[in-house]
Amino acid sequence: MWPKSVDWKALKFGIEIEFVGGNPEGLELLPDWVISLDELQIDETGSESGSELKPPPILWEDRDQIRIMLNRLQEQGATVNWSCGFHVHIGLEPWGEDIVLPLIDAALLYQQAIQEIVSTSEHRLLYCPSLTSEMRSEFVVNPGPKAVRHRGRPQSHRSGINTAAWFDIGTVEIRYANGTMNYEEILNTIELYLRFVAAVGADRKLSRDPHSLAIELEAPVKGYPAPIPPPRWYLERTWLDEAMIPALTTLANELVPDGEIHHVLPVADGILMAIENNGGKLSKYVVQPPAEGWKLIRKIL
Repeated sequence: MWPKSVDWKALKFGIEIEFVGGNPEGLELLPDWVISLDELQIDETGSESGSELKPPPILWEDRDQIRIMLNRLQEQGATVNWSCGFHVHIGLEPWGEDIVLPLIDAALLYQQAIQEIVSTSEHRLLYCPSLTSEMRSEFVVNPGPKAVRHRGRPQSHRSGINTAAWFDIGTVEIRYANGTMNYEEILNTIELYLRFVAAVGADRKLSRDPHSLAIELEAPVKGYPAPIPPPRWYLERTWLDEAMIPALTTLANELVPDGEIHHVLPVADGILMAIENNGGKLSKYVVQPPAEGWKLIRKIL
């Protein structure tokens, strides 16, 4: 049922803490917390590192669990860098599917302001693109996750205010915050997002000015994860991706039907192309750009 007023502290939420370093395989977990060992970030050398830590759905009153797990991560030497983000999933049980379209409308109005409040790093916008009016129009005609998912590369499927998560796990995911292992910054971010979703659920009209929006929500005005500048080589790697993907898309679809290019990297004997299929499985191929067309060299097992 929507609209409906709900105390923001009564909303269940989950978080995704991305980090580098540490010893993810040996991390002692609280009950029902999980570590996603296949969700690796990139360390300062360009190597895959770290993981993603997630709790079960919890309430605001359970937030001390987060502090405990952050302490355990830091004791292992884990940290965050420019490749890490911090995402929050908020349960939509009080409203059900009725709130999905209002959340889409709210995203169109307030996504830029939320992004500015939490100071999203420019290089991280690849992972949280804006929801568009065209996506809303498609959703009205064909309501479902496809209407609100971007296409092109898997990292960019999910908007900063990701309503497609409703159809997967019954949540809205908000993806704008930079990576952090600071407990207060994490709580500030969670509180902002919970208050925002509760306001949308109550059909409140809010300011589109970032400072005013935070005040109207009674959320922290500052104290969010700070941007971490990426190294030059990482920006160059991203530019290579963006330049090569259009040229490789046809070949990628031949190798993995309906697949999408996850990333592109130079290797000694050509260009490594990682392609993700509909099920999330990643396949890697090395190709070579001759004078005419692309030449497949080998598949990496």
